[in-house]
Amino acid sequence: MTVPVLLGGLLGGALAVGVWLVLVAIPWPGQTDLVARIEPYLDRVPGHAAPRSRTSEPWSLTDTVHRLVRRAGRAVDRWLGGTESVASRLQRAGLAADVEGFRIQQVLWGATAVVVVSLLGSLAMWTRGVSLPALVVVALSAALGGMLLRDQLLSRAATRRERRIMAEFPAVAELLALSVTAGQGTTQALDRVARLSKGELAAELEVCLAQARTGATMAEALEGMGTRTGLGPIIRFVDGLVVAIERGTPLGEVLRAQAQDARESARQELIEEGGRREILMMVPVVFLVLPVTVLFAVYPGVSLLRITV
Repeated sequence: MTVPVLLGGLLGGALAVGVWLVLVAIPWPGQTDLVARIEPYLDRVPGHAAPRSRTSEPWSLTDTVHRLVRRAGRAVDRWLGGTESVASRLQRAGLAADVEGFRIQQVLWGATAVVVVSLLGSLAMWTRGVSLPALVVVALSAALGGMLLRDQLLSRAATRRERRIMAEFPAVAELLALSVTAGQGTTQALDRVARLSKGELAAELEVCLAQARTGATMAEALEGMGTRTGLGPIIRFVDGLVVAIERGTPLGEVLRAQAQDARESARQELIEEGGRREILMMVPVVFLVLPVTVLFAVYPGVSLLRITV
């Protein structure tokens, strides 16, 4: 049975290589160079006896693989959808909003999962006699699982960064309140806090200041920070700063109040998390410690009863 399976694998591999070579050689629409399309309609440059010959670029395996991976990424994007959600989570995770690059990463993760499952499945096929259709189904499931795992890791990275931002927010707000109360303007206070602080929120403030230096208004830069983070307290904090910049209203008390609200919210989240952890701690107590305790308490008495009988 191993000989037909080996022959079928070789024939399938040869078919896959042939189809791949045909797809590589097909002139796909949109791949023609702009110079090659408009050059026949242009007048020749006087003084040149022969027209300029366009040298074709040599075939490169790396470029071919890049094109195939990009096409696969676009296909995955059309299949899964959620482009806006992916762009939003990339920004929340502190990454560039490159949806195409993320789709390519998903394709690579899926391909890696397929390779690993194929290697293990081939070993199982030779040793345990696993059927080929089952291996194909498992490989396709592994490809889908790899892509979904990359998406899940992006969501977790965005959530962790949001937690770090919320942990840094009260201290940054109080530092801004101290700077504003000391007599500095809003922009100067933001610059001072961004230079003296470290963390995700300080990096966002540095991005805002860089955008303001390159032509954008400070209000637009701060609103962009609120859009990138997507957190309610940060959005309210940004709105207060924008109002203070545009209308010149006092900002110290507002920042202190926002910092206090953020600390109260963090404390409430800690209390809720403690309640959830307390419930989770009951699981090992009820299902592990309590049965063992009951067993140690009851077994000696049962043994004595058996001896007496």
